[in-house]
Amino acid sequence: MKGISIAFPGVQALTEVDFHTESGRSHALIGANGAGKSTLMKVLSGAYNHYTGEILLDGQLANIRSPKDAKGYGIQVVYQEVDTALIPNLSVGENIMMEHTVHGMRGKHMVNWRQLHRSAQAVLDRLRVKVPTKKLVQELTLAEKQMVLIARSVSMECKFLVLDEPTAPLSISETEALFSLVRLLKSEGVGIIFISHRLPELYEICDDITIMRDGRLVTRDEIAKLEQQDIVEHMLGAKLDGQFPERWSRIGEVAFEAREIYDSGKVNGVSLSVRKGEIVGLAGLVGAGKTELCRALFGASETARGDLFLHGAKLNVRSPHQAVRSGLALVPEERRREGIFVEESVVVNVTAASLSKYANGASWVSSRKERIAAQEIIHSLGVKTPGQQAKVRNLSGGNQQKIAIGKWLLTDADVYIFDEPTKGVDVGAKRDIYNLIAELAGKGKSILYASSEIAEIMGITDRIYVMYDGAILKELDTARTNEEEIMLHSTGGLII
Repeated sequence: MKGISIAFPGVQALTEVDFHTESGRSHALIGANGAGKSTLMKVLSGAYNHYTGEILLDGQLANIRSPKDAKGYGIQVVYQEVDTALIPNLSVGENIMMEHTVHGMRGKHMVNWRQLHRSAQAVLDRLRVKVPTKKLVQELTLAEKQMVLIARSVSMECKFLVLDEPTAPLSISETEALFSLVRLLKSEGVGIIFISHRLPELYEICDDITIMRDGRLVTRDEIAKLEQQDIVEHMLGAKLDGQFPERWSRIGEVAFEAREIYDSGKVNGVSLSVRKGEIVGLAGLVGAGKTELCRALFGASETARGDLFLHGAKLNVRSPHQAVRSGLALVPEERRREGIFVEESVVVNVTAASLSKYANGASWVSSRKERIAAQEIIHSLGVKTPGQQAKVRNLSGGNQQKIAIGKWLLTDADVYIFDEPTKGVDVGAKRDIYNLIAELAGKGKSILYASSEIAEIMGITDRIYVMYDGAILKELDTARTNEEEIMLHSTGGLII
């Protein structure tokens, strides 16, 4: 890709970007949220056609102006939101062979189902993926859905495969399975472009690295020649001084308490407490039940049962609406599906959880009050947006997450529940989120912080509950534990 530039209303997204990679190699493409890496890949995949510059394959000019053009050249993309690319009520085989079925009918009115599943099975066998072709996609795990998408891409004679934050929702074992698949594809001559904010894993799977900042190319090199600290400095344009904030909050009495929380086998008798001004970590591997517990506490699960108390008073929380009215706030793991309205503007999203504040006596919402509140959040959280009316779907992942958090700041809740708040977020935006959470604790708010990133839990919390198989296995004082002990309990290895 040579001299790629593209602009959107109010934003110059890419400026004269050069990018090149080779078959049979894995190439890391990284940068802070909003750096332009996803935009560059959308140009390559044909999602944006109003760019300037050139794309060449094997030295020959490639005219890519639509997704169909890109696929014709063997360029396939697996985006982070895999659910949007699959049809849940169709089988694995139908999803893998979908494009063959649609484009291969040519006047035929019958589908040879036996041949379809045989072809799909052949692709899965080649990739060493064990998923039944007749199983419905809606019954698969997130990791299995990702494998199905990769299988679909490979079935289309893929030459270059773009993986956008592929490991963000995966467990350690699932990540290892994905990396084995990537190595297999590389050995077959497929070029891999790997977008990720998890720097350690880049060294494990990538050969080369390109770093972007503010829509421009910063550097390109073999990844082995760069230290992690060098990469961070290239991404941010400055040294990263102290990722986790200094904590000065004074921890008070118990403010929030949950007793014997159950939810249909996913949460098994969990009891916990959070004091005023305290950040309590909820640690555990993917699948430990952290997300299910967060949803149960927020009234987002109809099957959950148990007792909640705030400042000693029993709460009646059977729905998110009741949770908000009781002083609870939840920033969910799946921000695009549950945390924001992607098709709405920044101002609509920021004020969504506290509309009554901006209504006059006749219950009409005051646009002026909304705009003032939205501007305060944009300024205080450092949200990068062309304006308040910009659609949230056009913002980077880190800025979307700031919006998902910002809307709850206006509710002035007593208890904030964060479920994987830095998933898919760059190191600079992570630091902003950590600072924000520390500020909330400093104001006496009670924070429950769920994360599978142990270093993050160690850096931001005062106390830790470790979950395993839907239950709390151990309670730890952060200052008196270490990452090895947390990992040991996370894997069910020891009960003391």
